[in-house]
Amino acid sequence: MDGTKGFNGSDYKAALRTSWNGAARGWDKWWETINRGAAPVSARLLELADVRPGAAVLDIATGIGEPAISAARVVGPDGKVVAIDLSPGMLEVARRRAAEAGLHNIEFHEMDAESLALSGDEFDAVLCRWGLMFLPDPSKALVAVRKMLKRGCRFAAAVWDVSEKVPMISLAMKVVMKELKLPAPPKDLPTPFSLADAGLLKKRFVDACFVDVETEPVPVITELASAAAFVRYVKDVAQPVNAALKDQTAERQAHVWRKVLEEAGKYAAKDGTIRMVNTAICIVGTK
Repeated sequence: MDGTKGFNGSDYKAALRTSWNGAARGWDKWWETINRGAAPVSARLLELADVRPGAAVLDIATGIGEPAISAARVVGPDGKVVAIDLSPGMLEVARRRAAEAGLHNIEFHEMDAESLALSGDEFDAVLCRWGLMFLPDPSKALVAVRKMLKRGCRFAAAVWDVSEKVPMISLAMKVVMKELKLPAPPKDLPTPFSLADAGLLKKRFVDACFVDVETEPVPVITELASAAAFVRYVKDVAQPVNAALKDQTAERQAHVWRKVLEEAGKYAAKDGTIRMVNTAICIVGTK
């Protein structure tokens, strides 16, 4: 996806911005559920990037504020966090969450990760949780990120493993594609699983001149009260699923959601609660 012929990155980013704007309210609504599973990944990224009190940290594709807010708590009043995202809707929620947390050492900017409009060589650490795989040209972004770092400092990121290892994301879309007989997405279209090959991901970092590059799997546990709660969650946060269904009749949509409910029920315990074990890949490289 590095400048693939026939792929219009500008159109894709505009659509991505619209999609994330549409999902912002849902992410805010389900934040506690999301963060229970995601918090260990944020914590590990901070460890890998060696984020310390007083540090200057850049968070790319921050969404509604993570791991930026976690980093702001670590760096303290003598440090600073700059968080960027393509979606103004997500950033609006992030700013509110930071204010509610009483954090004054964090600033948010609407910005493209492939065109970082920041002065170079100023950060002690750069973070990115589940953003790299959505970029049309992640290799270009890695080069840009490296320029943001001070010599000897680290970039730590998380991406998703293969779809089979991430049911919280893949389950509903697989049902939709099967029931609507949709074709597989074009190979040049970024998806949550575009960087799921740890070996190739590591090579991208090395090619961007990062050294001491390491990867590791980190579990992400999704827990919900019931299969029905999972369906409500997907409806609120998964804009691609909603987009795929929007032109279907109400009857057809209801049928597909019943199928999603059935599949989610396979993860139910005896008390009906849902527990999905997903896998993220964390990677770190040093400038």
